[in-house]
Amino acid sequence: MMLYPPVADLVDKVGSRYALINLVAKRARAISAEAEADGQSLTKKPVSAAIDEVYTGKLTINAADGTDSEQ
Repeated sequence: MMLYPPVADLVDKVGSRYALINLVAKRARAISAEAEADGQSLTKKPVSAAIDEVYTGKLTINAADGTDSEQ
């Protein structure tokens, strides 16, 4: 089974697997909470949406203080 995007590419964008997992999990929870608060249904799973944001560069980790940011 081929995963897209490749995990190695995602790790390269973030720095480590640990940081990637934390970043994606935090963003997925935020996506889910936003959808629930707005009363909308999601067409895509929150984790998949968060991974896409990391892959496209929309979601990154600030190296100076370790926080995540959306661009």
